[in-house]
Amino acid sequence: MSATDTTSVTPAETDVAEVQGRLEAAGVRYALAGFSDVHGRLKGKVVPIAHLANMAGGSELFTGAAVDGVPQEINDEEVSAQPDLDRAFVLPWKKDVAYFPSTLYTEGKPFEAGSRHILQRQIAAAAELGLKFNLGIETEFFVLDDGPDGPTEVSDRDTAEKPCYDLTTTLDNFGWLTELVEAMDELGWDVYSFDHEDARGQFEIDFMYADALTMADRVAFFRLMAGEIARKHGHFASFMAKPFADRTGSGAHFNMSLADLDTGANLFAEGDDPHGVGVSEIGYHFIAGILRHAKAISAVIAPTVNSYKRLVRKGSTSGSTWAPVFVSYGDNNRTNMIRVPSAGAAWSAAPPTSAATPTWVPPCCWPPAWKGSASTSTPAPRTGRTCTTTPTPRSPSSASGCCPATSPRRSTSSRPTRCPARSSGRRSTTPSSTSSAASGSPTPRTSRRGRPSATSSSSDAAR
Repeated sequence: MSATDTTSVTPAETDVAEVQGRLEAAGVRYALAGFSDVHGRLKGKVVPIAHLANMAGGSELFTGAAVDGVPQEINDEEVSAQPDLDRAFVLPWKKDVAYFPSTLYTEGKPFEAGSRHILQRQIAAAAELGLKFNLGIETEFFVLDDGPDGPTEVSDRDTAEKPCYDLTTTLDNFGWLTELVEAMDELGWDVYSFDHEDARGQFEIDFMYADALTMADRVAFFRLMAGEIARKHGHFASFMAKPFADRTGSGAHFNMSLADLDTGANLFAEGDDPHGVGVSEIGYHFIAGILRHAKAISAVIAPTVNSYKRLVRKGSTSGSTWAPVFVSYGDNNRTNMIRVPSAGAAWSAAPPTSAATPTWVPPCCWPPAWKGSASTSTPAPRTGRTCTTTPTPRSPSSASGCCPATSPRRSTSSRPTRCPARSSGRRSTTPSSTSSAASGSPTPRTSRRGRPSATSSSSDAAR
């Protein structure tokens, strides 16, 4: 809901009767209590708006064994979806329905394995330290038609090998695309850019960053909304990480920063940055923590076998998959796992796929980042390296979302690997040795590639 919409529910309004009255006055007849499963799909139940108070009290029960990602046996006590009354969305394409992001409860307390509850716990832990996490998520996805021989592009002109930023095919998709953008703005999300992405039939919509819980709730709802609006126009939306073997896959770059809870000051904003990347010392330490635990984190940020088909160097007729393959960091170099955009003051995690559950990714990244921030080590100096050589592929079972620059055998070192060197314009065929950054500092950063790169969507978000 937009800030001026009379159906908006402000954070201070937690009284059920007041929320119900406002929604009824706006014509809402039904309320949805929803949560994300492990695939990022929304699950939930529907009640008439007159029964909102019952829903708020936990009346809507779910057998966890029937939902992927809710670890329960059939004989376990059900979980209930308790709606967050401060965060209702009136469906822009069906205005008699309101959706409430919900937290799972069981036996009178939050369900420990619920992803939204885990995220809320991390937010509360940060707040105790006077800190706040801000988050921007880039939404990449495909919108296609069902053809007699399989999925086809909406536009019959979408045939180029390098279709990225193509205006004619963007305009051909304006029917569903602008309706979706306008729906997002109606909800107050402030869309500032959208375009045709690198693959035929692929698009990206970028909107302003927010606090982590707000952004996670929005992206979970966005996936539902994009699918419903595309379907209304006779198409379908896909958030599969790599739906086509010869096209770029869909990522969901998580652009993160840390702010002072009281002043809002960005704590990643650079002070005396010895490496010239554009982040503060605590920003470097956060990066170090992510890199050290990157292989374990990949199980969540790249949750399906298909996700790992995206994390390869080759596999797109456009010439690049735009996905990282090494555990590394750098400036505006898009071949890194962690990229600090040209605007600085935030960093972007590239490996997450569009299939990742938005409420799962942040709480899996932050604890390792906290460990990195506790380090007193000095970040390593910058180096002129680029991550463009494909190492020996790893299977998903090896829990490596970013392919290591070593053999498929699990390394005994906890240190992240460097990306391969580039010497005299010739790519190295042998990945370099592991770095000395295991003490909590990132590996030497890699410089941006020779080609110019436009400012990324949401990449300077969370400033």
